[in-house]
Amino acid sequence: MTFTIGIVGAGQFSAHFASLFQLHPGVGAVFATDVIEGRAERLVTELGLAGTHPDLDTMLADPVVDAVAVFTQRWTHGPIVTRALEAGKHVYSAVPMAVTEDEIRAVVEIVERTGVTYMMGETSQYNPATVFARQKLDAGAFGRVFYAEGDYLHDMDLGFYDAYRYSGGDGWKATASYPPMWYPTHAIGGVLGALPTHVTSVSCIGVHDEQDDGVFDTEVSMFDNDFSNMTALFELAGGGSMRINEFRRVGYPSPIRESRFRWFGTEGSFEQLATTSLWQDKDGVEDVTARLASEPSIGLDDPLLADIAPSLREAFSSGHAEVHAEEARRLPREFDVAPDGHEGSHRFLVDDFVRAVETRTLPTVNAWVAARYTLPGLVAYQSALRGGERLQVPDLGDAPVAVGTGLPATTESV
Repeated sequence: MTFTIGIVGAGQFSAHFASLFQLHPGVGAVFATDVIEGRAERLVTELGLAGTHPDLDTMLADPVVDAVAVFTQRWTHGPIVTRALEAGKHVYSAVPMAVTEDEIRAVVEIVERTGVTYMMGETSQYNPATVFARQKLDAGAFGRVFYAEGDYLHDMDLGFYDAYRYSGGDGWKATASYPPMWYPTHAIGGVLGALPTHVTSVSCIGVHDEQDDGVFDTEVSMFDNDFSNMTALFELAGGGSMRINEFRRVGYPSPIRESRFRWFGTEGSFEQLATTSLWQDKDGVEDVTARLASEPSIGLDDPLLADIAPSLREAFSSGHAEVHAEEARRLPREFDVAPDGHEGSHRFLVDDFVRAVETRTLPTVNAWVAARYTLPGLVAYQSALRGGERLQVPDLGDAPVAVGTGLPATTESV
């Protein structure tokens, strides 16, 4: 039995996922809506979707729409998601989950109360490095992991100026100052996507920007933020630590690899640079770069990439790596000709959500996992505002049931 999904926000990023939902055999129809005139209509025309809704309210009131996928401005996710969940719609949301602790708690509370499916589409969950680390951890090759690092290195010059102009209109500079630690999941999610733990405290340092171009300027910023680069040291439950870097002014080739990771254990370790990935133990070093390299899924001149900044097109067209091979067997054959992106993660994320809705089970990046990937960054930002003061990070706990074993008892009434 198929279900119908509505795309909320028809901008640069959404087309990749709209096309995947359109191809998935578990989805019967895909609609779209956007606050900017013409964008939803263009997406529907280019992909042959089922149609448009004039606004979010109309989409949420339509009984034909069973689920929504949210691709709006990053600071709007929390309120839109809670409205959709309360309307009884299953929700797939782009990152981040939300930008306040209250918004995060609201999403978790609604999901627990109603059993409606929520999933955050964190791409690092299927980053080849994270998949590789999960495999090594399952095999016991790390021993005890006591330290890890996650970096999201995305310079403003390499696509972000274009993206903010596209989505922000004349006032784009006010939105381009978005605090780096409010967008932490591409780094935190990659680390914790391999380690079964969570954050307990943080100390964070922010670098005040000196570019003087109206971005990361407190006189312009709608977020009153002038940190362009931030580094946080997190304490992990059960012992150990995790360092996270969120850099927006950095001399680094982010289109090649914007998220990179390291895990250090008592028996083995993994380290990654832009073009190199190494597994190391007490006997030596193994270059595993080829195993983690993602293959192109579509050509760089594909129409789906038309609105994507040229500096970002390689990341958005990347496909599966060798380490994905076993898990890729569960993907629908329709995806063989589908676009992919972020080192082969997009197809897995869409399939995760569709399967969760179909089977009424928790997706991998469910509300409780999403909270653990998002909330630490919000507290880290507060730490930086207080000069690096060490702050406790609230934890909303584990999901009430294991992933894949069903939703809370209230599900049957939804």
